[in-house]
Amino acid sequence: MASDTDSTNNDEPGLALAWSGGWTLGYRILAVNVLTLILLAASVLYLDVFRNRLSKERTRQTRIEATTTALALGHVATSEWPGLLAAISKASENRIRVYGPDGQLLMDSWKLTGPTYELIDPTTQKWTKDFARATDRGFNWLVGARPLDDFVEPQPDRLQAWPEAKRAKVTGAAVSYVRNAPDMTPVLSAAAPMGKDVLLVTDNDRKFTKTIRRQRAALAATMVLLIGLSVFLSLFLARTIVRPLRRLAIAAHRVRLGRSREVRVPRLPSRSDEIGLLARAVSDMSQSLRQRIDNIEAFAADVTHELKNPLASLRSAVDGLETVEDQDLRRRLMGVARDDVVRLDRLINDIGEAARTDAELARATFERVDLGPLIEQLVSSWETRREKGDARIAFARPRKASAVVMGKPDRLARAINNIIDNAVSFSPPGGLVEIAASRVGDEVRVRIDDEGPGVPPDAREAIFNRFHSVRPESEDFGRHSGLGLAIARAIVEGHDGEIDVQDRDDAPSGARFTIRLPAADRA
Repeated sequence: MASDTDSTNNDEPGLALAWSGGWTLGYRILAVNVLTLILLAASVLYLDVFRNRLSKERTRQTRIEATTTALALGHVATSEWPGLLAAISKASENRIRVYGPDGQLLMDSWKLTGPTYELIDPTTQKWTKDFARATDRGFNWLVGARPLDDFVEPQPDRLQAWPEAKRAKVTGAAVSYVRNAPDMTPVLSAAAPMGKDVLLVTDNDRKFTKTIRRQRAALAATMVLLIGLSVFLSLFLARTIVRPLRRLAIAAHRVRLGRSREVRVPRLPSRSDEIGLLARAVSDMSQSLRQRIDNIEAFAADVTHELKNPLASLRSAVDGLETVEDQDLRRRLMGVARDDVVRLDRLINDIGEAARTDAELARATFERVDLGPLIEQLVSSWETRREKGDARIAFARPRKASAVVMGKPDRLARAINNIIDNAVSFSPPGGLVEIAASRVGDEVRVRIDDEGPGVPPDAREAIFNRFHSVRPESEDFGRHSGLGLAIARAIVEGHDGEIDVQDRDDAPSGARFTIRLPAADRA
């Protein structure tokens, strides 16, 4: 019965996901989170590289200034040094000091021009500067930057108080150094040898700190945008998850309420992720449930119909017993009632078995079953109870362990026995029923041939329906319930097998039933 639940292409536009590129949910969630982390890491690395390069460039410039100033002083008379130092100090806003061979301070530009920079006390600044310094310390910790020494003006001011000046005097080359001022701005210093003397240049480079903080502010603004983008992508991703899940939940709830024919379960064929798999699983489950419900309803209707006939016959016989005085007629009515009771008993037993077959096989634990000995026992049982005129049975037993399948022995025996029973009932008196079992490739085939009239092509599917009632004219009424072949097919299909019927190709008439089962792996 068709319904919305068995649609295979109901991909709703609002739930489709064309941009996913076949990525699973796990990969998409990971991509959204990793993207933000990658961008954050890239921003931090960029700022660290920028700061390091700028710091190296500024220390190099300070070293060049110290070297250039030392060379300039070396080309003029000592009497001209004060004027030249004052001019260079004002132009560069640096403090320039000259130390003699004994380490004593010979000349200080600030004594000539006054201070060119001022070290600021951080306690006099606003809280925003404290926040900026805290951010600086946090960033330095994040990138693992080497902590700088604090800058302190030496007292007394001698060459020995400056490590860079001592090293420049020893090596004969310019040496630079970076320290932190009290407000965490860099103090750059460079010493250059000048004959027996040493020249020292110092500068509080506040522009360096302002440049770094401007860059960091720009990156912070970028990170805010990135976080906003990440939140947007997360919400968008959540929407692609939550919306179809909500629709599936509503559909499942309506199915639970018994309205599955009214439910449209989106299958989302365009989505190959977990949501798409779940949607198709729920849709298939709903379809299977609808089919099972339809089968139950049809089975209940068939059972009701089949029970009515023997009950009506039984009631008629019982009612007749109350009014009939003729003993011979009463005996015949009692026989009819007895036959109806037997028929009802057989019918009820078969109905119960048909109803239990699917559930039993769904819970069953299969084992290795050699069909050769199993069929041989069935044939022996038939020969034991064979009556005069019944068909003969011949079984071509296969080699030992050559026709082994995985299954339930009692259920497989029931299926094969039902086919044998059908073959015997349609065979002419003294006819021959031939049984063979063999392995063909990856399957085991059981063939049952009879010499009856055969099965018309248009009825070869219908005979496996429940309560199929076409029986031989010579058969006693009520001997079969019409469930034997239906039960056989249910058992075979429960073992992942197939069963069909064809005309015999080696005899003028007769039917050939073939059971195909997956062969068990060889032990």
